[in-house]
Amino acid sequence: METRELAVAGALEVALPVFPDRRGSFRPLYEEADWSALPGVPPFRAVRSGLSVNRAGVVRGVHYAVPGRDGAPATAKLVVCVAGEALDLVVDVRAGSPTFGRHDTVRLTADADRTRAVYCPPGIGHAFAARTEGTVLLYLLSTPYRPADESAVSVLDPALGLPLPRRPEPVLSDADRAAPTLAEALDRGLLPAYRPPATTVAQAGSATGSVTGSRRNGT
Repeated sequence: METRELAVAGALEVALPVFPDRRGSFRPLYEEADWSALPGVPPFRAVRSGLSVNRAGVVRGVHYAVPGRDGAPATAKLVVCVAGEALDLVVDVRAGSPTFGRHDTVRLTADADRTRAVYCPPGIGHAFAARTEGTVLLYLLSTPYRPADESAVSVLDPALGLPLPRRPEPVLSDADRAAPTLAEALDRGLLPAYRPPATTVAQAGSATGSVTGSRRNGT
């Protein structure tokens, strides 16, 4: 797998391997050992997954999780598009982070020749805009579902300046539309604190891991 560091510290765009043949293709998504072998990436173990199915124009986010009161870690996410197309956004909402308030975007699509995923480390805000009808995103998450630890800042916050499509008009949930701005969340002590990683993420640009995935599950 190849990774590219995004403008938000610790967030990565991941180019997933594709193995085509006359039947179509097989695209490995996740194997714990493969992720452990990537340079600069903390261990990532998925314990939960989910599908987000969306109409064109739907915008979700900016969602993030805080560490549990019992000391449980915040949630890391791996997001990939399995149908349609989405503009994926990562936003640094970690108080004290060197990239606090910054964002970056990745075009996610189900096209066989451009399989990308986005890795969001714990505490990072995540959002996306569905560009086509029936856009489906697959989430792999590192923690069990803890509703009390889930929160959001406004995807419409002008201070963030997120590049949301103007047409069609964004369709938001009531909760996302009522979410506080980043500054309001910071003032209210709602944001997760930045914790420097134990390992240094690869320098900006492309970094190639030592594994390329396996075909054994697709035969």
